[in-house]
Amino acid sequence: MSNLSCFKAYDIRGRLGDELNEDIAYRIGRAYGEYLNPQTVVVGGDVRLTSESLKSALAEGLRDSGCNVLDIGLSGTEEIYFATFHLGIDGGIEVTASHNPLDYNGMKLVKAGARPISGDSGLRDIQRLAERNQFLPVKDDCRGSYNKISILDAYIKHLSLYFNPENFVSKRLVINSGNGAAGHVIDAIELCFQRLSIPIDIIKIHHEADGEFPNGIPNPLLPECRQDTTNAILKYNADMGIAFDGDFDRCFFFDENGSFIEGYYIVGLLAEAFLQKNSGAKIIHDPRLTWNTIDTVYKAGGIPVLSKTGHAFIKEKMRTEDAVYGGEMSAHHYFRDFAYCDSGMIPWLLVTELLCVKRKTLGELVCERMLAYPASGEINCKLSDPGKSISIIRAAFENEALHLDETDGISLEFEEWRFNLRTSNTEPVVRLNVESRGNIELMKQKTELILSLLLQ
Repeated sequence: MSNLSCFKAYDIRGRLGDELNEDIAYRIGRAYGEYLNPQTVVVGGDVRLTSESLKSALAEGLRDSGCNVLDIGLSGTEEIYFATFHLGIDGGIEVTASHNPLDYNGMKLVKAGARPISGDSGLRDIQRLAERNQFLPVKDDCRGSYNKISILDAYIKHLSLYFNPENFVSKRLVINSGNGAAGHVIDAIELCFQRLSIPIDIIKIHHEADGEFPNGIPNPLLPECRQDTTNAILKYNADMGIAFDGDFDRCFFFDENGSFIEGYYIVGLLAEAFLQKNSGAKIIHDPRLTWNTIDTVYKAGGIPVLSKTGHAFIKEKMRTEDAVYGGEMSAHHYFRDFAYCDSGMIPWLLVTELLCVKRKTLGELVCERMLAYPASGEINCKLSDPGKSISIIRAAFENEALHLDETDGISLEFEEWRFNLRTSNTEPVVRLNVESRGNIELMKQKTELILSLLLQ
């Protein structure tokens, strides 16, 4: 039995060649088919140069397990989510490495209803079957079929349900697809706007799909990946900028001055937007940064609900609570009407509509909230013993804390500030987030204090 290190906590990701190749992709297809015994599965792939060959091998494995395969071609992860629940089929697999280095690829797996398959919901079982690699002989008369299909029109029609065309006024947007998979969807949305006479002018940069990523791996969480979007906003005098990662399940926002807006404050904006249409609804949020979201949700008449960080946990909590929306500061946004899945397209459509309705700039909408709850942003520290480091920090602050929460790592709250410290699921690092009540200097001071204790 070989050990397949490409299986991670939430998905499959590995270095090409030794960790992920066509043989392993085939085995994953066979294992998925044996574990779930699905009748029909949809597959798609991002723009990476190996995605097509890995997807083909995966499809062969699925077919050899007796599963019918529907191939939607070049796609983002959320198109696989949509196809799975829209078509009412048994599962879906997207071949993608999102924002990982150029020599990586991976897969994201779902079952019926676009429910995630992660470490505690079947991924470990699929891993064991793929590692054992002892599948039944293939019988030609039992192989599944293979068909290429398009779900783009239905997907765009679904996206159009989230906004009211009459709410839009003239706006200019810069959209940076990062040479990833988002371009074809942006083109289709632009045509939809034209049909609906929506006066939104879209300036496209790094738009063409290119697996060589000539402008760098698309990961706007990294400051060095933001400048091209900022420059285009200033050059074209745009009202807002949007940038995507490779498989566009996350979108990132820039205001009218080209300034990057932390995902934390976008969660509050979207929560408020949904509560205006769904009074009293529940909003899911993660524990890393919370005060702005909780305050915004209560003021808008909603109910904030805490969940452990991570898409599998957020989606499960959303289903349990029947929440209308869930958001993470990492720019993952989840929607009840999208089968509780995350989408990178829905958020920018909603925020654009919000700018039009409120007749304010994005900077004006978030400035007040950023001043009310200044935050450090997530700071990663590579440590030899993350668990021990968290224990040291807990011991140093617990006695003076007003509240301790252990939903995900430790969250300690004080009268005027709070912090969350948690370990990574995939590497020996701890992730720190600090925020305060309207006191930037206090937030910075406490951030430096915790970091000095972690790194001593």
